[in-house]
This record gives sequence, C-alpha cells and structure tokens, in this order.
Amino acid sequence: MSGERDFQCRPVGDEHHVSQEQIFERLDATARGLSSDEAKRRIGLCGKNVFEETGKESLLARYLKQYRNFFSLLLLFGSMLAFIAEWLDPGQGNIFIAIALLGVVILNGSFTFIQEYQAERIMASFRNLIPPITQVLRDGELKEVPATEIVVGDVIYIEEGDKVPADGRLIEENSLKVDNSPITGEAEPQLRSLQCTHPDMLECRNMVFSGTLVQTGNGKAIVFATGSNTQIGKLAALTEETSSVDTPIRKELNDFIRIISSIAIFLGIAFFLIGFIIQDRFLSNLIFAIGIIVANVPEGLLPTVTLALSLSSKRMAKRNALIKQLESVETLGSTTVICTDKTGTLTQNRMSVHSIYTGSGLVDVKNKEKPPHMLLRVATVCNNSSLIEERPGYRGDPTEGSLLVYASGFTDINEMRDLYPRKEEFPFDSKKERMQVICTTPEGELEAYLKGAPEVVLGMCSHVWVDGKEKEIDKKQRKLLEEEHLDLAGKGERVLAFAFRKADIAREYEEGFSFLGFAGAVDPPRPQAKEAIRKCHRAGIKVVMITGDHPVTARSIAATVGLTNDDSEPELITGSELAELTTEELMQRLKAPSIIFARTSPVQKLKIVHAFQAAGEIVTMTGDGVNDAPAMKTADMGVAMGSGTDVAREAADMVLLDDNFATIVNAIEEGRTVFDNIKKFIAYILTSNIPEILPFIAFVLLALPLPMNVQLILAIDLGTDILPALALAVEKGEGDIMKRPPRQKDEKLLTPQVLFTSYGIKGPIEAAAGFACYFAVLFDGGWAWGQQLPFTDTLYMQAITAFFAAVIICQIANVFTSRTRRESVLTKGILGNRMVLAGIASEILILSFIVFNPFANIIFNTTAISMEYIIIAVPFALLLLLTDELRKYAIRKESAFASRVLKW
Repeated sequence: MSGERDFQCRPVGDEHHVSQEQIFERLDATARGLSSDEAKRRIGLCGKNVFEETGKESLLARYLKQYRNFFSLLLLFGSMLAFIAEWLDPGQGNIFIAIALLGVVILNGSFTFIQEYQAERIMASFRNLIPPITQVLRDGELKEVPATEIVVGDVIYIEEGDKVPADGRLIEENSLKVDNSPITGEAEPQLRSLQCTHPDMLECRNMVFSGTLVQTGNGKAIVFATGSNTQIGKLAALTEETSSVDTPIRKELNDFIRIISSIAIFLGIAFFLIGFIIQDRFLSNLIFAIGIIVANVPEGLLPTVTLALSLSSKRMAKRNALIKQLESVETLGSTTVICTDKTGTLTQNRMSVHSIYTGSGLVDVKNKEKPPHMLLRVATVCNNSSLIEERPGYRGDPTEGSLLVYASGFTDINEMRDLYPRKEEFPFDSKKERMQVICTTPEGELEAYLKGAPEVVLGMCSHVWVDGKEKEIDKKQRKLLEEEHLDLAGKGERVLAFAFRKADIAREYEEGFSFLGFAGAVDPPRPQAKEAIRKCHRAGIKVVMITGDHPVTARSIAATVGLTNDDSEPELITGSELAELTTEELMQRLKAPSIIFARTSPVQKLKIVHAFQAAGEIVTMTGDGVNDAPAMKTADMGVAMGSGTDVAREAADMVLLDDNFATIVNAIEEGRTVFDNIKKFIAYILTSNIPEILPFIAFVLLALPLPMNVQLILAIDLGTDILPALALAVEKGEGDIMKRPPRQKDEKLLTPQVLFTSYGIKGPIEAAAGFACYFAVLFDGGWAWGQQLPFTDTLYMQAITAFFAAVIICQIANVFTSRTRRESVLTKGILGNRMVLAGIASEILILSFIVFNPFANIIFNTTAISMEYIIIAVPFALLLLLTDELRKYAIRKESAFASRVLKW
C-alpha cells in the first residue's frame, strides 16, 4: 500500500451498486487489508471510529448559563449591594445578608446545571453500540484491534454474535444473517448476499451497517464509512439535532420569574427614589432597596420546585415509572395526546396461536386437534425463530416463536428441520410481506414453502390443499378464504398464511402455490389497559394507537381495550396513507376523537408528533427502538419501554419498568397533582411577601423604625417556609384531579386568582397581625410616634421579633389551609399529610431558635419576648383560616352552578 493515492473518508452513497473491484480501487485497498502504518495514517486523516460531537460548550460556559434568569441576577445584585453596605458601614449584619443571597444563587444554579447532563447520555448510549474489539485484516493477518481504530479501507471479519463496527460492503459471506433492527426497525434477521438486491442501500443485502448484530454465519466486508459517517451515526446526529422543547413547567416558571422580578425591580427603584427624596440618606435607602428586592423574590422557589419534583419522581419509581428529567413529571400532567405502541404496552407481549383455518375448515386449537402435517412442516421450516427453555419459550420474532411453540406440541422441531434442510432462503421483506424457503425433501426433491401476509400469499396461490389433496381455487373458494382471513383479523388476531409448491430449481417463485391455511396469533390485552384508557378519556386525554398490524386487526384490538366505541368509527390511517399526507392534511384527520395508525413504521412517528404539536397538542410518545429515539425526543414527553433498547431509554424522559400503559396513566395523575401542588405552595410562599414588603414601605413613608429586617425575611423565605412548602408538594391529589380536562397550554402558575388570594386576602391579614404585635411591644415599652430607635435598642429588637413571630404564627395557619385549592381543608384530616405537621414543627423550632438563642440573636438582631405578644397573632391566624374556607366554598358553589347550567 503506497499511501500516496487519495481515498474518500465519506461514503459516496453508491457503494452497494459498484463492483467489488471499483470499491477496492476507490478506497485504495485490497482484499488482504491495510498495513498498520496505512491504518494509522488514515486515522490521522479521517479520525477515529466514534460519533463526534461538534460545537459543544465547555462545562464552565454551561454552568454560567444557569445564572442568567431574573431571580439569579436580582439576588446577585442584592448580594453586591449588601457587600457595599457592609463596606460602607461595617458591623451592621449586612455581611450575613450578602453571603446568604450569594449562597442561594449558587444553590439554584447548581441544581439546574446537574439536570443538563441527561442530554449527554443519549450520545453515550449511541457510542455504546460500537463494539470494543473487532477482528480486522492488517498486514495480511487477522488481528484484534479496538473498534475505535477501524478506518475506511479496512477489511473486517464478522461472525455470529458480533456487532458490526462500521458500515461495509461484503466481499465474502457464509450463510450470513444480520439483525438490522437498530437501523431499519425490521425485527426479522436479514440474509446477506454478495449481489446488489435493492436500489436502496438500507435494503440491499450486500451491505452491513455499524451497530447491527450478526445472528448466524460469518463474512468479510471492506469498510467504507466510520463514526458519524455511518448510517447509525447519521441517526445519532438526527436525535442530537432534534430540538428538545421546554417543558410546560419550565415555561411557567420562567414567566413567573419574569413577573415577580419585574415587580421587585419596580418597587426597589421606586421606593429607593422616594426614600432618597424624603430622607436623603443613601445608605439607609440602599438597605431599603435590598429589602424590597429580597422581600419580593421567593428565594426558595426554585430549589423547592426541584425538590418537590424529585420527591414525586421517587414516588413514581415505586409505581414502575422511572422519571429521568425532573421537570417532565409535570409535562405528563399537561399531556393532551398519548401516542402508544400496541404490542407490549396495551397488550401483554405474550403471543400465542389462537386459530388455525385450513381448506378443510377450522382446527380445534383449544382441544389440541392436530392440524395437517404439511401446514406444520411449513410453519416449522419457513421460520427463523428457535425454541428455548426460558420464558416465553422462544427466541426471535414473537409471531414466529408462537408458531414454533404451537407446532412443538405435535412434532419434533429439530427433527423436522433436519428432514427438510434449507437450500435457499428468500427472507421476509417489508415490501413483499412474505418469506420463502427452498428445502430438500427426504426423497431428494425440492419444495418451496411460503409464509406471509394473507392477501399476498393468496395472490400467489392457484390451488388449495383440502384433505390431503390439491384442488384448484375457484372464485367462490378464494372469496371464502378472504372472508375467513378478515374474520380472524376482526377478532384481533395477527394472521399469517401458509402455502407450498414443488420446485425444480432453488429460486424465488411468484405463483403456482397451493394454499395450506391461516394461523391466527393473539397477544392478550393487559387487564389494566381498558380502565386506564377510560380514565384518560374521562380526563380529556386522546389516546392514539400506532401499530404495524393489519388495519382490521388494529381496529379489533382498539375496540377490545376501549380505544373506540360503537357510536363512531375510528379514524384509521395506514402507513402508506401517512406517507402521502402533508402535515396540514394530517392535522385535519387528527381532529377525530379516535385515531388508529396501522401498518405504520417507527420512523413515521416523527411525522405524527410534528402534526399533533402543530395542532397545539402536548404529546407523549412511547417507543422501544433506536429508530424511535428522534420522535421520543421531539415529543413533549418521551416514554421508553423498560424492555427496549439502551438508546430508546436514554432518549426518553420516562422509562416504564413494566411496559404497562396503565403506568403512564398513573404518572399523568401524579403530574397533574404536582402542578396543583406547585400552585398551592406558590400561593403559600407569596402570602408572606406582603408582611415582608409593608414594613419597608412603612419605614420610608411613615418614618417608623424598620418593623422587620432583611435577615428575618431570609429566615422566612429560606428557613421557616421551606419544609411547609415541601409538605404541600407531597399532598395527595384532590378527588376530581382525573376528572378535569388537561390544563390549557396558556394556563399560568401565577394567575390573578393566586395573586388575589395571596396579596389581597391572606397577605394583608398576616401583615395586620405583624403590625399588631409590633405596636403592642413598642407602646408597652413607652415608644412615642415619630421616635426613632437605634438597631441595637432592646425595645426595637423586641418589636421586630414580635412582628416576625406573628408572621410565622399566621404562616402555620396558611400552610394548613393551603392543602386544598377547592375542597374544604377539613376533608383532608389533620393526619392526612404528616409532613405538614413536620413543617409546622420546623416553623416553631426555627422561631424558638431565632427568638431565644443568643447566637441567633446576634445574626438576626432579635431578642427574647413575652408569649403574651405572640398570642396576639392567634386571632389573625384563625381569621385567615375562616376567610380561606369561605373563598373555597364560593368556588365550589360557582362550579356546581356552572355544571348544572351546562347539563341543562
């Protein structure tokens, strides 16, 4: 090998068409392989055999991106102002404020940054498809080298059990059969040959592709594409480039942050200017501006949401749903469309033969009546599955496996295959929809055995086998057979037809077959599927079934599991129709209440997702194969089967450990509850904003001694409020959670109702309690209106301690009443959520620590006070409970009235 001639690192696309001599010349290679030196040179020119990731941000850049939201910027600005205040006037406690605010920002940013590692795992999963060691001809000898060092022009040797390390053109093969499902989705192992058999490279049998598995035989191939230039490398790029959409909860949180931050900025600037005009004291107004910002920003919101979603994910894991992206929990709750596979999700993936029909009539399968010997022979020999001892009893395609299990009850499978050895195989093709083998009989004759789609096999038959004799098929007989096929399919059975003919030579025959019979296999529906689908319909969620089965079979299964009803026919779209439809035409057909996709390939799922999303739906898509990954990643929620491929599991947001559709529905209920609960604790934490903001306004406008300092605000937002808010996050859903329609796509977390409840009702009550306790302490201590008190004055410290204690007492009542949004809190019971009790206990402990601990007194500028001042807040807390109960009662009455009007 001279190493001077040019060769191409990238494939041209016609490698399956050109002759072996041409491809060797193009790649500047020989059948003896490359030299070690030439291989090293080509690695330098073309790169290693890995999927390259280009344009990737550094970890530092990605980490710093987390600090671009308004909350982070505001809190960083507040921290900076606090550092400045400490520098201008040391010893006033501003250093504690600065450090606390900075810590909150770092905590929030770190939580978010960790989640982004999920995306990298998809690419890692694709890389795992490349085997670590490969046999290759180097220097004329067969050597084992790392798969990453395979280069264009290498001659690789592959055998049974190997994963193909790169895309190659076969130059030798011995009964080589390859599973191309990682690329094409076709479960049937494909026989290879040295001839070009199809204009499409993926269908051509003289090719082998990276990541595919050798099932039987062996062969040699010359490599023409490595790494990202392979077919699976392009699929990896498609999955990586498919844009991941923001989850609804992320959009809502971003909107919430913008609104609250805008309020904080406006109030901070406005009252800073007002205070500067009134008092003309820069430092005190600077501290005031910090207080306004801190009081408006719910510092604990993002970590609380993250932790709440995490807890929800753990609960779902116990119910066999593994959530990988925390925010995806809520996305499930807002799902409007579920696109689900049939096999293994709605059904049990336990295929078994249910019906046998021959030219002589039905065979009694239930009572183990023996079918014709010739049908058993074709079902056994024209079959690539094999029997195993472990469940489900076979290895290979489920339909073929069920045929073997059935046949094994009447004949010895291995003996049958030994008696009728294959001479040639023409494997199943998705376009031809049939499989044909040429076998030698014990008498030395050749026979062709055919198995495939009933309509295809019947079209190739001129005779029918009746009672051991061949009879010509007339029009009446053919119509009867077609009707029987549709009758079996109408029962939800996957139907295959069988035929045979005498053969003179080993070639593929197109006609002259004798029809032997039909076999109908069933995959029983999961017991929970019907109730789960009914639950979805009641919740306003559309369930769409996507299957490769015949349309009649698909319609029958859909009716069995409750996807359709007798009142209306479902909208049935076949794969061939789908290929012809534009997105706009498809969107029109997707408006139907019941939709079934039949004879559909996994690669068409992406088109279905795009159409639903273009119609404004929030889509959950299920899948289990590599070729499902782009559709699952594009969908708002990707759900992988636990039994699926590594790549599908990595691309998904959720993995079903039990492959059960009912688990998706349980997860949706959990997601709806999460959104409900997030609203509850947002209303809870926003309530304390009013008693946090009003002290600063009173400080500026009324010249009062500041009723509550910044340290105590942080103690509420990052201390006493955190555990109660988390307790609300784990509250069980209200009774009608799965009877409501999915929330509107534009429904906000921060609605006028939430703001009014927090800022207009409960917040002012808490502020009134705080001021009542504050003034009670001041007046009892001899304070006169207009008198200024230094921060170190004991009376002042007692007054702000009383204000703080009053807010905590009212927040205890607030967390209790916030457990429901519509129902009376009395329906929940005191012990219904023990974490609420733990949250209340934590509030009391933190309050006691801040009031009575000497070290805490130094940090928060507080001091011990008499209980008589704290008790003043109790009537206000009871008023808050009563007012909120009346508000919920009004909501229920209004809702009941609206329901009656709608029914009328």
